[in-house]
Amino acid sequence: MNSILQQDLNDFEHILEKTKQQGIDFLNDIENVPTSNTYTIDPKTDLNELGLGSLEALKEFNERLAPLMVASSGPRYWGFVTGGSTPASIVGDWLATVYDQNTQAVKAQGGASALIEFETINLLLQLLDLPDTFLGGFVTGATMSNFTSLGVARQWFGKQFGKDYAKNGISETINILTATPHSSSVKCLSLLGIGSQNYTTVKTIEGNREAIDIVEMEENIKKLNGNPFILISSAGTVNTADFDDFEAISKLKEKYNFWWHIDGAFGGFAAVSDKYNHLVKGWEGADSITIDCHKWLNVPYESAFFLIKKDHINLQIETFQNSNAPYLGNPLENFNYLNVLPENSRRLRALPAWFSLKAYGKEGFRDIIESSIALALHFGNALIENDFELLAPIRLNNVCFTLKGEHNQEKVSQFLSALNDTGKVFMTPTVYENKKGIRASFVNWRTTENDIKLVIEEMKEVLSRI
Repeated sequence: MNSILQQDLNDFEHILEKTKQQGIDFLNDIENVPTSNTYTIDPKTDLNELGLGSLEALKEFNERLAPLMVASSGPRYWGFVTGGSTPASIVGDWLATVYDQNTQAVKAQGGASALIEFETINLLLQLLDLPDTFLGGFVTGATMSNFTSLGVARQWFGKQFGKDYAKNGISETINILTATPHSSSVKCLSLLGIGSQNYTTVKTIEGNREAIDIVEMEENIKKLNGNPFILISSAGTVNTADFDDFEAISKLKEKYNFWWHIDGAFGGFAAVSDKYNHLVKGWEGADSITIDCHKWLNVPYESAFFLIKKDHINLQIETFQNSNAPYLGNPLENFNYLNVLPENSRRLRALPAWFSLKAYGKEGFRDIIESSIALALHFGNALIENDFELLAPIRLNNVCFTLKGEHNQEKVSQFLSALNDTGKVFMTPTVYENKKGIRASFVNWRTTENDIKLVIEEMKEVLSRI
């Protein structure tokens, strides 16, 4: 064995203990860690010939790379709908690394860890009050969840014409209807060969809404003259967390032939709350659903899952099977995750979610979700009282706002840049109803009213300087 590697093995417990303590120190002080910084490095460093060993590598990390880290999992990082990692999710993530399992087959070939994924999906279906008519699996994020779902939708569309797109490629124009799709869904249309511009935008409901106009949608359906289509709908739009009317869409599905996909990356968690689950009423009728755990479930990054109706399992296998690999077995006889999603080899991504669900239960996540929404409303009220205006009503956890007065539109970008540069809070820019705005998203389990108070004071200070 290499001498440096042998030394690390002999000192393994000390290495892990030192790393653990560094992690604890960071998380215990995360509210004081900046949400952004200007520190940078020159990435063109030389590879050491002999190797440093883990402790020396950790020392260099702390000197050069650790200063790059920001509090993206902290209580005042309100950009990109980013949750923080709960203690239980960190336990699951660390153990997923320690056990280093490849999650593939349920039976044979050493894939027993897939059983954990099945169990976790079952727990998530209970959390979201969805029936077990869905099959689910874990992928890296909402983009890959949308990709997986829309990949099967593409295969379904081809079957309506007796075609196998997975084998032979796309030979027809695929009809896509949507109102306010997330950019990741549009990206997926590009990746799937459908084309990022090849969809029909249905107008939204009047009155400052981002939800699809059902009457207008049916008019668009009629123009297709009975041809099939794919509908991409929203459970929580990016700017205003708006929801399409799933009950109305369910009724349309009884009349017309289409694949119904719901992007519920963060908004799907409204199902956990008795106060807000009416927003997703009827969503169980969808063919596929996207959910992103690193958002409101507050687990580390690279933890999202797709849900696809079990009735579509053959289409799913046709889309993703490794048909030219005999050593993997018959995909139709033995369930294997690598035949129903994009990746072949995967870490045990389900484990952080499993630990979280077991540790905190439905009530724990109900508290996180309802607290986040309450904080969003509290922040909105504070904005109104302090020279800011809301661009849309607060429907869930996202707050879309701008500086008060048309004359201040030219200052919005400058204000946000200066605010983020303080390192006290991080928010993202947006444009809504042709106005420059700012978006704050509340999903982090650590956020409190004190954070809002601190941010409002910081915003007032920055506003006075521009």
